[in-house]
Amino acid sequence: MELVPNNTLICASPEDGRRLALGLAMQTSFAIQPDDHVQKIIRDAYMNNPDGLIAAGHVVAIEFATIAAANNYWR
Repeated sequence: MELVPNNTLICASPEDGRRLALGLAMQTSFAIQPDDHVQKIIRDAYMNNPDGLIAAGHVVAIEFATIAAANNYWR
C-alpha cells in the first residue's frame, strides 16, 4: 500500500492538495483497519453520527494543512 502517492506532498494547486488530503485520510483509515467488512460497519456508524463526520473532516483538514505547508501555501 502506497501511503504517500509518488512519495511527495508537492501539488500543483490547492485543489490538488485537497484531493491528496482526502486520499491520504482514506488511506490512513484503510491502513489502520484493513478488513473491508469492519470498515463498512465503522463507515455506517460514523456516516449517521455528526460527531463522527466532524472527526473525519478534522482528519482531512490536518492532512490538508500539512500538504499546504509542504507547498509553501502555493505562493
